[in-house]
Amino acid sequence: MRVGELARRTGTTVRALRYYESAGLVVPRRLSNGYREYDPIAVRLVEQIRQLTALGLTVEETRPFVDSIVGGADDTDVCAAALATYRSTIATLQDRIGRLTAQRDALNSRLDTATERVATGASSPGADPSRLVGDRLPGLTFYCTDGRPVDLGALGPGRTVIFVYPLTGRPGVDLPKGLIEVHGALGGTEQATWVRDHHAELRNAGVDRVFGLSAQSTGYQRELVHRLRLPYPLIPDPRMTLAAALELPTFTAGDMTLYERLTLVVTDDAVEHVFHPIPEPASHLLAVMQWLTRSSRSGREGHGH
Repeated sequence: MRVGELARRTGTTVRALRYYESAGLVVPRRLSNGYREYDPIAVRLVEQIRQLTALGLTVEETRPFVDSIVGGADDTDVCAAALATYRSTIATLQDRIGRLTAQRDALNSRLDTATERVATGASSPGADPSRLVGDRLPGLTFYCTDGRPVDLGALGPGRTVIFVYPLTGRPGVDLPKGLIEVHGALGGTEQATWVRDHHAELRNAGVDRVFGLSAQSTGYQRELVHRLRLPYPLIPDPRMTLAAALELPTFTAGDMTLYERLTLVVTDDAVEHVFHPIPEPASHLLAVMQWLTRSSRSGREGHGH
């Protein structure tokens, strides 16, 4: 068969076949007209090479297996050279896994240290957030977990819901000391999951955009979005920029300053409603849905009049 046919039958490229040929693994016969022609056994050789390289072997390390096929062996795994190659490749992979694990642990350690240092300082009761109704949010730009910039002062037409929460936990990472003693502080992960599971209902209730916002770092929030498969982005505000601009209430847990839980409903770039305080995250989300339903109903009735 010609090189194009072999590439098609084995799901590889002509370029790869040329490389195997240059390595002396799959060698065609030269015809009198100069064309290369491969014997049927070349299909098995190429398939073996591709299977082994997918397992982590180099092309050169597939040689004993290819030689076994050429020699007529039915089972290419039983020769001494094949066993030695397997052992060597496994040892190399174990070493690589060890180094990657160490890198991951070091990165996690730095991430956790950075997160613990986020916005430390004294807690502040802030002003009553309900005073914000009717006001525009400040023109503060954040980069969401999906990489897009969002300007809170120019969210766009329609209704936006911003869930402001203290923090979410992560498997294997302890929560800040003292957090459990603050009523209503826990439950961030459950809240994020609830919003995920009812995201379509929020949209059906007239919400055009949904965001979550906390003082946690971008890396921490991206891990949460990926782990929980959130269909909405999170906004990291580790410097508590929004809290400073709006005098939002915060509290201290251990050596961290965190947002008190509150929810902003912003319509056509003006604050339409503020939910605060929120002692119970789960029941609060039901309250948001009820408020949205009543608001939509009132809007329809008003439009009818």
